[in-house]
Amino acid sequence: MFEILLTVCLAGDPATCTTELHPGGETLESCRAAATELAARANGVAQEWPCAEAGATPSFTVTEVAPGVFVHRGVHAEAAAENQGDLANIGFVVGTDSVAVIDAGGSAAVARDLLAAIRRETDLPVRWLVLTHMHPDHVLGAPVFEAEGATVVGHADLARALGARRETYLEANAELIGPGFEGSGTPAEVDPVDVQRKIDLGGRVLLLEAHPTAHTDNDLTVFDTATGTWFLGDLLFIDHLPAIDGSIAGWIELDATLATREAARAVPGHGPVAVQWPVGGDPLRQYLAALAAAVRDAIRAGVPIQDVTATVGAEMAEGWLLVGAFHGRNVLAAFKELEWE
Repeated sequence: MFEILLTVCLAGDPATCTTELHPGGETLESCRAAATELAARANGVAQEWPCAEAGATPSFTVTEVAPGVFVHRGVHAEAAAENQGDLANIGFVVGTDSVAVIDAGGSAAVARDLLAAIRRETDLPVRWLVLTHMHPDHVLGAPVFEAEGATVVGHADLARALGARRETYLEANAELIGPGFEGSGTPAEVDPVDVQRKIDLGGRVLLLEAHPTAHTDNDLTVFDTATGTWFLGDLLFIDHLPAIDGSIAGWIELDATLATREAARAVPGHGPVAVQWPVGGDPLRQYLAALAAAVRDAIRAGVPIQDVTATVGAEMAEGWLLVGAFHGRNVLAAFKELEWE
């Protein structure tokens, strides 16, 4: 027998969540079908809906958001020993010949958990590790999948960006995470994507696209053509306040383009395991637009940079999590960029 572990958060209050157990039937297949239907009817925002054997509550869960497409939901927090750097949504796609992993997690400990989840689903080789961008919560588990023989693929600018921050990332996260960080690191080599590339897993093709500067200067998305599932990485934040490490103007422009594209569902870098697209990106769009407008107003009013974080208030960030950690940084990043328009 199987059980459904349904986690639902209140709409408009992502910090208020409950996890409920529901009967899932006698087979894993029937459980997953029931879980998907249950998530669609949830009174709130379904965050994840994995199936597990009755009586067993795994510490590391993956949710099948579409046939053969699995996502693990990271926690909304900063890296620490208690979470092992398990902050980002990461996942994998299973073809008839091989598996592709989408992002490696923030430590080797997280990557090993993801690899164990893959092995519960399939014995097929992990041939690809696709990294959506350079941030440590997405890349530092890479050595685990390199040891499996996976080719690491990323934006053409990813290797350069990681090279510039490698030592900082390793030192800071080793201190924050502690013993669980052992074996973590950045990839030894990255196979670059300049514009687009297709990888065939056998029976399903993934479309990889490199984008201009937005969240970072090395954002890459992954579209599963078989199911219409779009891994957007940190080009899509939900619940967790967005973080600007590239260009706010570029992000707004790119998002407007991406919003015209059709997808059955989108997987955000942070937030629920899957959301409708493009409506799922509305809160992100509203925050970025409000921030850009407020910063431009401050610049026109002659507010000096040292005072801008006090002038551009956090009211636009209401309803988001981790505001204290990221809103002030976003204000400064936007000011430094937009003052030269």
